[in-house]
Formats: sequence, C-alpha cells, structure tokens
Amino acid sequence: MKLSIIIPCFNEAKLIAPALQKVLAATLPAGVEREIILVNDGSYDGTKEQIENLIAQNPALPLILCHHPVNRGKGASIRTALEKVNGEVVVIQDADLEYDPRDLQLMLEPILDDKADVVFGSRFMGTGPHRVLFYFHTIGNKFLTFLSNLFTQLNLTDMETGYKMFRTQQLRSLRLVEDRFGFEPEVTAKISRVPGVRIYETGIRYYGRTYQDGKKIRWPDGFRSMYCILKYNLISRS
Repeated sequence: MKLSIIIPCFNEAKLIAPALQKVLAATLPAGVEREIILVNDGSYDGTKEQIENLIAQNPALPLILCHHPVNRGKGASIRTALEKVNGEVVVIQDADLEYDPRDLQLMLEPILDDKADVVFGSRFMGTGPHRVLFYFHTIGNKFLTFLSNLFTQLNLTDMETGYKMFRTQQLRSLRLVEDRFGFEPEVTAKISRVPGVRIYETGIRYYGRTYQDGKKIRWPDGFRSMYCILKYNLISRS
C-alpha cells in the first residue's frame, strides 16, 4: 500500500525543511510506502527556493512538487495535489508542524484493519501532548464541531482538525469546491453522505502555534466555516 501525504504550503520558509524531514522520518506500518505531494501555494518568502534546494540535494526524495503562481488557499491546494496522488490512502499534513507525523501510523491502523475509510485526528481526545493556547479558539472549534454534527449526525470531537485521512477513491468521489479553510466543513459534510462510509477518529498530538509563530487562520475563517456548514448540509448537497 502507498500513503500519499498532501502538504499545502504558504510562506513556511523556516519550517518546510524540518516538516519534510519529519514526514520522511515518520515510522509507517510494515509494507506501507509513502509519497509526498507538496503544493507551494504562491509563497513569496523563500519557501519555493527552500523546497527546490532540498530536492536538488536529495533527488531520490519521494516528492512531487506543484506550484500555484498566486495564493489560492488550502482547499485549492488539496484539489491540485489530489490530481497527482498515486496512493490508495491520502492524508493532509499541514506544513507548520502543528500536527506530528508520528501519528500517521496511529491514523492508518483502522484503515489497514479494514475497519475505516476515513480517519479524523482529534486534538480534543487522546493522551498525547497538546500545547495550551487560545481559549476562545477552542470554544469556537467545539461550537463548529457541534454545529457540523447536528447536520451530519456524526459524533466527531474535532471537525476542524487539519489531520484527515481518506481512502483515495472516497476523497476523489467528492466534488470539492472550497478554496480556503472552508475545506474542513465542506469535506466533512460531503463525506458523511457517502453510502456505507466508515468514519473513525483517533487522538493525536497537537503543537499549536501563536500568530507570532505564523499561525494563519483568523476569526473570519470561523464565520466562513459556519457558512460552509449550513451551505453544504442544507443548500448545496452535491
């Protein structure tokens, strides 16, 4: 089996090399290969050059590089990468190291055991380390999860998690249109309606960033998420 790791990346010149190194070093179950599809999403801080230097120094890296000439957002980057995916399983890995690639093995377990088609990595369950930050962000995330669950009838603890793993055919079966952080509620709403889909959740480590560290999500993104929950559960269901 091959695991395809999609990494959307925007202005992460300081972290992209360590992030790639951690993804490459992460232990995967026996028999699982990895490929990385990295989308440089219109970065202008030297990220593109960092990636190209890394590839030049390590030409055997299992890495496919895509470029957006201008910033289009996380959802658009995932759609671009999905066209290049060769693995049977695909996961989204943020480039900012808030999520630990060591948890990929844990998320893969229910898929390899043929119990799950989709696995969400939850920041609000499990025993791994979690950086303590942003009380109102936590309340906002839990409210958005509650609102999403109300319509999807799932019992997720963390709909907004950036760590989501899918069987590739399941993700490709969805018609995804959100360009930015609206991807999270959109994909949750649409995957919940796939007949017979088996969705699991597992606790993960979480090393949250401050805005000084480069965290990009803002309050307007929360309002967009609410809009997307309503839109993709009530209005645009295809």
